[in-house]
Amino acid sequence: MSIIVRNLQKRFGDFTALDNVSLDFPAGELVALLGPSGCGKTTLLRVIAGLEFADAGQVVLHGEDVAEVGARERQVGFVFQHYALFRHMTVFENVAFGLRVKPRRERPAESVIREKVHELLKLVQLDWLSERFPSELSGGQRQRIALARALAVEPKVLLLDEPFGALDAKVRKELRSWLRRLHDDLHISTLFVTHDQEEALEVADRIVVMNHGRVEQVGSPQDVYDHPQTSFVYEFLGAANRLQGNVDANGFIADGAASPIAANAHFSGRALAYVRPHDLALYPADGAHRDGITVGVRRVVTLGGSVRVELEGSGGVIEAELDREAWRALRLDIGDGVTAVPRALRVFPAQ
Repeated sequence: MSIIVRNLQKRFGDFTALDNVSLDFPAGELVALLGPSGCGKTTLLRVIAGLEFADAGQVVLHGEDVAEVGARERQVGFVFQHYALFRHMTVFENVAFGLRVKPRRERPAESVIREKVHELLKLVQLDWLSERFPSELSGGQRQRIALARALAVEPKVLLLDEPFGALDAKVRKELRSWLRRLHDDLHISTLFVTHDQEEALEVADRIVVMNHGRVEQVGSPQDVYDHPQTSFVYEFLGAANRLQGNVDANGFIADGAASPIAANAHFSGRALAYVRPHDLALYPADGAHRDGITVGVRRVVTLGGSVRVELEGSGGVIEAELDREAWRALRLDIGDGVTAVPRALRVFPAQ
C-alpha cells in the first residue's frame, strides 16, 4: 500500500511537532524516519497510524484520505519500543489477540486462527515458545512476538516505533538483519522510526531525515550519506569533523590554517566544512603537503582492523580513521606534528 502525507501540521501547545510535512512512500518499501529526539518522527508515525490526528493536512492510504479515520479502520500494524505484550497471556494468545477481537462477521474460525498463529510464529522463528509467557522471553524474543502480533491482522502498512531501542547492541544488530530479511519476504509497506544512523543505513530502502518538525532530506541510504544537502544531515549521518573557516576564490581556509583547501563552493564568506574521518589522509609535517591542516597527534585508539587518531590544532580536535597498516607506515607518536589533508570536503555557508 502506498502512503502519502500532504502538508501535515501538528502542534502540542507552543511546540510544533510537524511543520507542513509532505512525503510519498511507495508501496512495498521499507523507509526509516531518522532524526534526533523531538524532531517529529514519532508524531508523524502516530498520525499515519491514526493514534494522533493532525491539526491540518492529509493522510492518504492506497488512494483514500484517512485523516479523519480511526486507527482500527486504517489496517495498519503498530509495534512499540517496549513490546506492549499482554503479560497474562501466552505467546500464542498474544499473537492470536488481534484476530479474536475482530467483529464477529470478520473473525476467522478458531481452527484458522490456530493455523495462522503457528505460521506467524514459524515466520519469526519462535514457534517452539508458543506456550511461554512474555516474562519468560528475552528482549529480542519479545520484540519478534510483538511483530508477529502486528502481522496477524494482515496489515497493509507496518509501523515500527524505535522497535529495537530497548535492546542491547548485539541483539539490535541481529534483529536489524532479521527485519530486513522479513521485509524482503513479505513486501509490506513499512515505516520505522529510529535515531540510530547505522540502523537506518543498514536496513532501509529509503531514509527520511527530520529536524525540528521538518523534512531535511529524503533519499536512498547511500545517496543521503554521500550527498547530504544540509550541514545538519552531514553531521547527523555518521561521524564527521566540522571545520570553521572562510571560503574565497582559492577554496576553503580553515581557521588557523595558512593555506586553502580545494572546495566546490558557490559562495564566499564564513563557512562550515565537513570531512569524514576516513576521508582524512595524514602525512608527516615535513612540508611536502601544504594543502592541509597542521595538527598534532593527541590520542590513538585501535579498534579491530582500524585506528582512530585524535588530532589537535588551532581549530580544535578532529579525528582521522586509518587501517592499521597505514598507521604503522606513518611511524608517528603522541605529540608528533602531522598534516591532515581532506580527500573529500563539503562546504556549507555558516548559519
